[in-house]
Amino acid sequence: MPELSQESERGRAALPWGAAEVTGPSMVPTLLHGDRLLVRWGARVRPGDVVILRHPFQQDLLVVKRATERRDGGWWVLGDNTFAGGDSTDYGVVPEELVLGKVWFRYRPPTPGRRSPLALARWTVSAVRPVLPERSVSRRLRAR
Repeated sequence: MPELSQESERGRAALPWGAAEVTGPSMVPTLLHGDRLLVRWGARVRPGDVVILRHPFQQDLLVVKRATERRDGGWWVLGDNTFAGGDSTDYGVVPEELVLGKVWFRYRPPTPGRRSPLALARWTVSAVRPVLPERSVSRRLRAR
């Protein structure tokens, strides 16, 4: 389950925008281990959005998941990597008050050791990208 660095928690109340760092594989391929995120704290969440939330059983742990649908009592959240687990299939609906913010952009730092011109060009094109909502989430859930 991807947790976030403790740096993301500092200053959250003071500013509506903040940064977070992804650790773990549950949001692959959308987010990779080491990606940096630009988060809008307290933003309105819609189905398909990638969100930051407190883990329902370990509230000192922040996680990043995709909010797939609104249910009675909160949000059903899933990781994009179905093999990683650690989402609502394990702990159920996440109460609304535990959903802290919405991810807007991700920044992928350069991989150490990749210095070829082709690797640098690939990184330049893909380093900063918006994290867009997955509009086909509800269809994907019904198909399983």
